[in-house]
Parts: sequence; structure tokens; C-alpha cells
Amino acid sequence: MAVMALTGFPLPGSGPATVAVAAPGPGPQRWSGASSAALDDDGSVVLAYRVRDEATDRNVLARSADGEHFTVVGVVEPERLGAAMVERPALVRVEAGRWRMYVSCATPGTKHWWVGVLEAPDVEGLATANVRRVFPGDAGTGVKDPVVRFDGRRWHAWLGCHLLDVPGAEDRMRAGYATSADGLAWDWHGTVLAGRPGAWDARGVRVTSVLNGGRVSYDGRATAAENWFERTGLAASAGAGPALRPVADSPVVDVRYLDVLPLPGGGCRIFYEARLPDESHELRTELLA
Repeated sequence: MAVMALTGFPLPGSGPATVAVAAPGPGPQRWSGASSAALDDDGSVVLAYRVRDEATDRNVLARSADGEHFTVVGVVEPERLGAAMVERPALVRVEAGRWRMYVSCATPGTKHWWVGVLEAPDVEGLATANVRRVFPGDAGTGVKDPVVRFDGRRWHAWLGCHLLDVPGAEDRMRAGYATSADGLAWDWHGTVLAGRPGAWDARGVRVTSVLNGGRVSYDGRATAAENWFERTGLAASAGAGPALRPVADSPVVDVRYLDVLPLPGGGCRIFYEARLPDESHELRTELLA
């Protein structure tokens, strides 16, 4: 909790937890999580998240009046996107009253990932919207797990960048950063956060949430064996540019994909993917003052 006091960052375990989405079944590779939350005009919480059930993945769109009990309003299957799998989406309201969902798509038959965007006049319409590729990656890098923010002037994106140059070691990841005038054509600014040799995040890092003041949460792992067992650390702005630096030598909580939704009346609601003893994962939420 000393780290939370230092950064003011809302962390799991600070309030009572509720299961927002149960694991799809018992055992490994059965996960609900990797969420992205936003508020609609009517005050409802809308949520995009990934469900993995053994060998299948899908992105799910859901609504809730209270932020805890969700009703599914749409499903995006990877096949419709031309993808072998999908991972964490990023749900964003466009200033003009439209919605976008940035989707993580695996290129079939490879370890490569790319990010596309769906756009619709409402959240429900995202389930049938056409995909537009906005972060293609390249032969040496797969990109996925975007965090996207619009500050009223410019768009900002933080992405998990997986290195593909060593066969069998494609789980290595670092965090890249890009900006855009319209959220569609992006300018790439390179790596802003990377793992530290010998540290708990040596194998890779990915940004999971970004708050005002350059405060960031990220997932990290030390080894390839910790793939799917990432933990959450905190980082902060390293100066005037977009670079980030870890603020602690150890993870602060044993969850992954922490997502923070600020609330208009103050406080926030957090969502995170939590591992159960049988290695299935459920999506939990907490309301924090």
C-alpha cells in the first residue's frame, strides 16, 4: 500500500471485489478478462473483454447499470476479423458520439499480431462493424493489447509489442507508444517501457491502464514460464517525453490486465483478471472512493 500512497494509483484489494464475468469453465486456458470499460451517456458502464475457452477466443461487449451485473449485447468472433485469435480490446467513445473498439488480432499460422478498429454509432453496432487495420506490426514485431485514450485534442495508444526475431521466444514484449490526430492514422514513437534484466519484469511488459499525471499500471513477467501468470506493477512518466519508468522494484498485486474507469462523481471502478486455484481466470471489479 506504500506504493499506492506514493502514486495515488487505485489497486485491487482496496475495496470489496465482485465477479463481473465468471470464468467460462474450470482449468487452464479458460479465461474471462482483459477488459476495457467506458461510460455511456445514460450512465451505464459498457465493457469489452476477452473470453478464452480452451482453443477458442472471442471479444464480448456488455452493459451494466451498476458496473457489476452485466448483460451481453454483442460478440465479435475472430473468424469475422480474419484472425486466428483475439485478445484484449480497447473501447473508446469518439467525440462525435460514435464508438470504437480496437481489437487485437492474431495472423493465422504465425506468431504475428496486428490491431484493427471497429466503429459504430452505438456499442451494440460494434459487433457487426467492419474492421480496419490501424497497427499492422511488421515481420519482426507483433502488436496487441492496446490501451487507447483521446484527450480532446489528440489520440494516444500504448501497445504490447512482441519480438518475433527468435523462434520460440515470441512471448517477449515491450510497450510501444503512438499518437494520432484521428485515431486511425498513427505516428509511432517507439518503446516507452521495457523489462529490466534480472528483475521481476525482465521477460516483458505491457501497459494496462493510464491515468492523468503520467501514472501507469503494467503487466510484467520474469520468464517464459510466467506467460499467463503476469503480475501488476506501476510506472510513471520519466520526464517531458512519453518514456515511462517503474516506480517499484517488485509487483504490487498478483493480477493482470488492470483497467481503471474514472467516475464523474469522483472515485473510480477498477476491473482486473484474477487467477483461480484451478488456473482459470475470472473478471473482477471493485468500486473505489
